[in-house]
Amino acid sequence: MFLTISTRGDAAHPATDLGYLLHKHPDKAQKFSTSYGTAHVFYPEADDRCCTAALLLEIDTLALIRRGKGKGRGGAPDAALAQYVNDRPYAASSLLAVALSGVFSSALRGVCTARPERAAAPLPLRIEVPALPARGGPDLVRRLFEPLGWTVTAEPVPLDTEFPQWGNSRYVRLVLEAETLTLAEALRHLYVLLPVLDDAKHYWVSSDEVDKLLRAGEGWLPAHPEQKLITSRYLSRRWSLTRQAMERLELVRLAEADDSEVEEIDNAVEAETEEEERPTPLAVQRREAILAALRDSGAARVLDLGCGQGELVRELLKDVRFTEIVGLDVSVRALTIASRRLKLDRMGERQASRVKLVQGSLAYTDNRLKGYDAAVLSEVIEHLDMPRLPALEYAVFGHARPRTVLVTTPNVEYNVRWETLPAGHARHGDHRFEWTRAEFRTWAHTVAERHGYTVEFGPIGPDDAEVGPPTQMALFVIRTEKEAKAA
Repeated sequence: MFLTISTRGDAAHPATDLGYLLHKHPDKAQKFSTSYGTAHVFYPEADDRCCTAALLLEIDTLALIRRGKGKGRGGAPDAALAQYVNDRPYAASSLLAVALSGVFSSALRGVCTARPERAAAPLPLRIEVPALPARGGPDLVRRLFEPLGWTVTAEPVPLDTEFPQWGNSRYVRLVLEAETLTLAEALRHLYVLLPVLDDAKHYWVSSDEVDKLLRAGEGWLPAHPEQKLITSRYLSRRWSLTRQAMERLELVRLAEADDSEVEEIDNAVEAETEEEERPTPLAVQRREAILAALRDSGAARVLDLGCGQGELVRELLKDVRFTEIVGLDVSVRALTIASRRLKLDRMGERQASRVKLVQGSLAYTDNRLKGYDAAVLSEVIEHLDMPRLPALEYAVFGHARPRTVLVTTPNVEYNVRWETLPAGHARHGDHRFEWTRAEFRTWAHTVAERHGYTVEFGPIGPDDAEVGPPTQMALFVIRTEKEAKAA
């Protein structure tokens, strides 16, 4: 297997900086042991104007057979010779992708202490792969690479140049050129897309492959038009892993969507740090506290505003006292995930009549939200920029005016108790703010006074004597006419 990476330069920015970025000196030929053979790195050319690094992977086919026990491409039980007669030593595949990640691991992460400014900047890049399996042909190669900023040349390789009538093989000669990508981005594209085009892996795909895919796909895979195909093929078409990855990719996309006025509200992702070390997770404790407060309020018709994946909606459906449940979220795709998890398409008619999922934004008034007994804003407000809070406040408390409103939000004072959370960091990357108990109470009292509600506060999770609970909850109840006059 063979791959070259080339870049151009000048006296001010010599092309030989590629050696720093790859952490491989241009004057040396180096070799590295892998599980299935030996990887060689050398530079066919290296000067200020042009520098090319080559990766040559020599495969030990017998080691591959012994380790793989016949699994992967060419290992079908009815084709015993395929273990010994195959394209593994010659055509780029998951073997080359694994070698890339091992030999160029620092470059893949964008780490370069000697030339950090070069690692972070786009480079003029040219990548060549002489023999690449492409199940889907040159058209699929272009569909995968062109949306990422590459100019793609994918030339089909004939089955036999002496017999052109036999047609083309499933291999292409690939040339990628780009001016706007960093080296780390280019390597991550190759790491994911080489095995995707081959549509096979030489090793057993387990659940940790989902994490590998999300790490390598960060910044480009969530928005890729062929996201589903890439995910399915990378995970060897394992349905459960593909579904898990697609859901996580969608939640990443929702959390990062900040350039549209209707996509700032999302609580579909539970922060990893928001988990109790004790058996009952904080998310479960939060739902239990909300359900208890709703039952005590006597509410029958409930709004879950910012319903995300529908966890709270699912729990509300289990209690027959809640006769009408509406889940609202800004993202149609998030609602699709919720619908699938709730199994609305298989739900009985009576049960289905109790629940409705609707798309909408809390930045605007919505007449569909009027007339309900209670509304829940669970881990929603912290996903809004501060200037948008008054719009949400009026849409819920001023326009919809449910009799009871429950609001939960993280208590930033408790963050020091999370051992895995770096100091000064929010619990989730999409949180625009996290309030102290005093800040939350000030906001809640102001809202209650402005819109004619009373408000009480309660802890969710262990109430630490020094820093309070991990989650704080406010229970707003609309004042009666008598209470309003007394006030």
